[in-house]
Amino acid sequence: MSDILVIHGPNLNLLGSREPDLYGDTTLDSVDSGLKKLAKTKGFTLEAVQSNAEHVLIDHVQRAATERVRFIIINPAAFTHTSVALKDALKAVNIPFIEVHISNIFAREEYRRHSYFSADAVGVITGLGIYGYELALQATFRALENNKA
Repeated sequence: MSDILVIHGPNLNLLGSREPDLYGDTTLDSVDSGLKKLAKTKGFTLEAVQSNAEHVLIDHVQRAATERVRFIIINPAAFTHTSVALKDALKAVNIPFIEVHISNIFAREEYRRHSYFSADAVGVITGLGIYGYELALQATFRALENNKA
């Protein structure tokens, strides 16, 4: 059981090699290990998962409720613009979450400017590179420490 669940959507397993001009050169393993270390310094446990399969991410969200996860950080990646099912899973478990995007989705193609998740999120961080994950984690700490989650 972890306090915090970080969910990475499709193609994020390619961080570090996929379009480094847009997504940077840091790998997903590096992102996750940094987040776990930071969580540990604050006394929290963190699990990170990535999948290219929508149903796998939905399973993780649903499992989060039974495992008493207290907060979710999610980068739905391409599912941001397509997945009502993943949105519904997050609503169903009623665990607060922050939506993160490495690139600025509002400065990209028109179809990327709509998110099915933003209206239900505690907050949205977009366009700050992988630093957005750290900011989301800092906000998560604040929420958990103030018993808002």
